[in-house]
Amino acid sequence: MSLEVGPENCCFIHVTLVPFLSGSDEHKTKPTQHSVKELQGMGIHPNFIVLRCDKPLEEGIYNKIAMFCNVKTEHVIENRTVPVLYEAPVMLEKSGFSRLVCLDLGLDPHELELDEWKEMVERIKNASKNVTIGIVGKYVQLHDAYLSVAEALRHAGYECGAHVDIEWIDSETITPENAGDVLKNCDGIVVPGGFGNRGIEGKIATAEYCRTHNVPYLGICLGMQIAVIEFARHVCGIEDANSGEFDENSKDKVIDFMPDQYKEIYKGGTLRLGAYPCVIREGTQMEKWYGQHEIRERHRHRYEFNNDYREVLSNAGLVLSGRSPDDTIIETVEVPENDFYIGVQYHPEFKSRPTKAHPLFKGLVSSALK
Repeated sequence: MSLEVGPENCCFIHVTLVPFLSGSDEHKTKPTQHSVKELQGMGIHPNFIVLRCDKPLEEGIYNKIAMFCNVKTEHVIENRTVPVLYEAPVMLEKSGFSRLVCLDLGLDPHELELDEWKEMVERIKNASKNVTIGIVGKYVQLHDAYLSVAEALRHAGYECGAHVDIEWIDSETITPENAGDVLKNCDGIVVPGGFGNRGIEGKIATAEYCRTHNVPYLGICLGMQIAVIEFARHVCGIEDANSGEFDENSKDKVIDFMPDQYKEIYKGGTLRLGAYPCVIREGTQMEKWYGQHEIRERHRHRYEFNNDYREVLSNAGLVLSGRSPDDTIIETVEVPENDFYIGVQYHPEFKSRPTKAHPLFKGLVSSALK
């Protein structure tokens, strides 16, 4: 890893693991020495060496690595494993890491303002409640596929004083008959974004179970489209309701391409990408959690709510709670009878932060805690 300021000022930071041998009760520095030697052989001379470790390093380790790796002793930094990931910046700041890097780059070091961050870490440590949120998708074996969603849920938990336990649920295992058993341990559900028709019927069964059993539900992108399809089928009686993505021959595509999109183009050109404004309807769950009437959120999708079905769905009770400013695109839907049942066409997880949870994730977790 390197930090560079201008053509001349460059700072190379080498992050390496220092193993601990329980048999001899000591850390071993040879792996670090060898890795630095290899770097130096390639013409790379680290300015800093950051040592990953699970236990506190002995005092002599710093001098030893500094001497054999040709760096200043104060430029050997301990990066110990901490119980909470977000403690790491506080730990590194205690070692003066940012000040030393700034000095090495010829920059004026300023004391970092970490009060808000420290307060967040304290909230995490003092959390006294637990809540289980199910993520229902088709890539759940690879948790990193939904990493931003998982982190957004944890951010919401921090603000609600709760530890969020995530239950990873493969949508292909869910049917209308077993949905209650599969989802019984979940206090709330997220159906995240995705492409393709694999596992879709399981997600529809999930949306129906949450709607009929008042389980807090947040549908993101595809998850909103699933909520619309489920409502159309089981409330409006449109048995063939589907998305043009899943069934091109469906007579009732409640989700489909917009009129200005082209079915001949399957990639890139048909995606709606980036931030778009959304006007929130008064008196809705969306207004309750956002506390404002116009928002901007980030999109990444190809299919939209089919405006031909606005009247039939809204007359049956589905609230079209968020629209584009020109009223051409439905951005969010919700079921008003439920405590929390919202589908959004955009990706709120992209704007969640550890010190400021996204309002929709906070709303989901808050509702799940009740």
